Amino acid sequence: MKKAEGTRLNILQKAFALIYEKGYQTTSIDDILATTQVTKGAFYYHFKNKDEMGIAIINELLKPILASSFIAPLQNDKNPVDTIYNLIHYLLIEDEFLQVQHGCPVANFTQEMASWNKDFSHALNEITQQWVKTMAAVIVKGKEKGQIRDDINARQVAMFVASGYWGIRNFAKLENDKKVYLSYLKELKRYLNTLK
Repeated sequence: MKKAEGTRLNILQKAFALIYEKGYQTTSIDDILATTQVTKGAFYYHFKNKDEMGIAIINELLKPILASSFIAPLQNDKNPVDTIYNLIHYLLIEDEFLQVQHGCPVANFTQEMASWNKDFSHALNEITQQWVKTMAAVIVKGKEKGQIRDDINARQVAMFVASGYWGIRNFAKLENDKKVYLSYLKELKRYLNTLK
């Protein structure tokens, strides 16, 4: 990796860690410079402004994380009810990247920036729609295999599961306690079993 590419990646990774902990709007470029130990000139060499860096975080860091942690686990030939439940359980209980006290980084960006910046809104919508579309495809495949009832609307189920995931992340963030996830997971399992 060239030095310039390494510097850019360092800025993105450390800025993301700060933003995930403190929030996008409360993280200043000076905070990012202090953490990355790069000069203002180096920062502006790579990014025109903070928002351009924020979009790069979404496209270059969050999208690959989503692909490996949220989407890849859905792409198997197992029972879709178990696959979806196991994924949500993993994301809430086992995943070490997603911190309970900081919530979901995509949801955080959405709440902070989607209504203020159309580029953020577009990039975040692209990420979330990819997850919903993949989950819906798993449900459709389950219908074709007779594992899910024919009358089930795959997209509605995927939207319901995704919105529940985002919501419970916020509840747990407020209480800073993973125990909040347990009642959600219990009801999620009950709900998913009604799809059979």
